[in-house]
Amino acid sequence: MKKLAALLPLILAAALIAIFTAALMSGRDAQNIPSALLNRPAPNFTAPPLIDGSPIGLRSSDFKGAPNQVTLMNVWASWCTPCRAEHPYMLQLAENPAVQLVGLNYKDKPDAAMKFLKDLGNPYAKIGTDNDGTIAINYGVYGVPETYVIDHTGTIRYKITGPVTSQIIETELTPLIRALTQEAR
Repeated sequence: MKKLAALLPLILAAALIAIFTAALMSGRDAQNIPSALLNRPAPNFTAPPLIDGSPIGLRSSDFKGAPNQVTLMNVWASWCTPCRAEHPYMLQLAENPAVQLVGLNYKDKPDAAMKFLKDLGNPYAKIGTDNDGTIAINYGVYGVPETYVIDHTGTIRYKITGPVTSQIIETELTPLIRALTQEAR
């Protein structure tokens, strides 16, 4: 009995190592976090504008649009280092006529967010603020940045957790945008 008690920590450690090794070897992409909202209507919300006194904020109804366009909703914050790294790609995506890029500023100070956009450029057609994180909770945001691809009917079709990169644009976003706009015709 004493031998078994002495071996128990070693057996538990070996079991944990086996579980972690199996998870690492599974080939699953740790960046790919599934969303329960995929292929469902985007949750309704109305977000106040980032700029005080501006009548334009962001509403979920803004996602419904022309069949030849998809909406990318980018959840970002000025304090987020990966958001700064992905910002040049947001500027690039905003130039695509098949994309309506909107921003949801998450738990940020308005002055800091405005400085961020002034310094780096504003790619967003509309920007709303989510000061208390309620909208992000309803969308299942794990952290910033996250980007949602929403088709012209207001249905969430894809979610990117983490920063958008040139590789993601090339291998994931561009083919998906093309497919969604052609499918809608």
